[in-house]
Amino acid sequence: MEKISFKTDLFIGENALDRLKDYQNKKIFIVTDPFIVSSGMIETVTSRIEANNEFEIFSEIIPDPPIENVVAGISALNAFDGNLMLAIGGGSAIDAAKAMKFFGQKLGTVKAMPFVVIPTTSGTGSEVTNFSVITNQEKAMKYPLVTDAILPDEAILDATLVRSVPPAITADTGMDVLTHALEAYVSTKANDYSDALCEKVVMLVFEYLERAYRNGDDMEAREKMHNASCLAGMAFNITSLGLNHGIAHVAGAKFHIPHGRMNTLLLQHVIRYNAGITDFQSVPTNEAAKRYTALAKILGLPASNTRIGVRSLINEIKQLQKKLNMPTTLTECGVTKEVFTTEKHAIAVGALKDGCTATNPRVPKELEIEEILDTMLV
Repeated sequence: MEKISFKTDLFIGENALDRLKDYQNKKIFIVTDPFIVSSGMIETVTSRIEANNEFEIFSEIIPDPPIENVVAGISALNAFDGNLMLAIGGGSAIDAAKAMKFFGQKLGTVKAMPFVVIPTTSGTGSEVTNFSVITNQEKAMKYPLVTDAILPDEAILDATLVRSVPPAITADTGMDVLTHALEAYVSTKANDYSDALCEKVVMLVFEYLERAYRNGDDMEAREKMHNASCLAGMAFNITSLGLNHGIAHVAGAKFHIPHGRMNTLLLQHVIRYNAGITDFQSVPTNEAAKRYTALAKILGLPASNTRIGVRSLINEIKQLQKKLNMPTTLTECGVTKEVFTTEKHAIAVGALKDGCTATNPRVPKELEIEEILDTMLV
């Protein structure tokens, strides 16, 4: 028996931010990053908060939020004595807020309170997941926190907030959405409900991501990618993820490559590994290969057998990477052979320990992960 629940209430569509006008007599602790404040985007949010509320902005969040960031946030929340937490930003701000809420309550210093999330990128799906990733800078390691205690109560999805996201970040975050869907689709915990979400996400990404990348003012494309991000989050919250994210969490921290970009670098290589393909001469028979082929068919790609289906899907991903002007090797991302050789073993060890790897359709060995990494260098 499995339990599937969607705890988070979604507010979507035009003027979704007007949901903020419903809050009355609250002490709202806002977690965000410096850019949201300096760009003036924060005022788009705070201008909708009624005058009978009080709010405080904690904007010290940095990318890949470290443990120290979380501790500082808990201290500020305690001093303010807030009774509603509002996270605004990309995955870093949302993940940090989740960790503040969780560890603050574990310590007994933060009281239970509503948790509302407003994403400003279309990538992590963090607004509907029980995942948070926190970084230990000293060890250059990322640690996933997975518990239903950090699920947001509400998410406000307003595509106007992603209109100004630069093309490169649109590409990185959009490909992260695709990675979420592909990993959830072949996860050992996949089921009919998660499959339906993943199939829709894959269709949306291939139809709308390039449009959003080329023209940020294309609000149809922006809204569709914002929805795709949320749907993918709902899917992997049911299924977890896989080896792609298992490696990316460690390698991204070691090589200082943005999370979505790191996932994209891995994607074709992990698909090949999961499908059991080395040279595309044989016809794979494992379940992952069959499921990748099913996605190729949904996209209208050649897929008369699993060999052709998997190859078609990989080629379509590579074409999308090219259209988005994304790097395809670690060397293009500035990783030298010396640094790669030094870190390769530690990345493989860390990936095996990562919680996401546990639901990968193939159980990887340390050497196999190192071989995947070798294919990514040049």
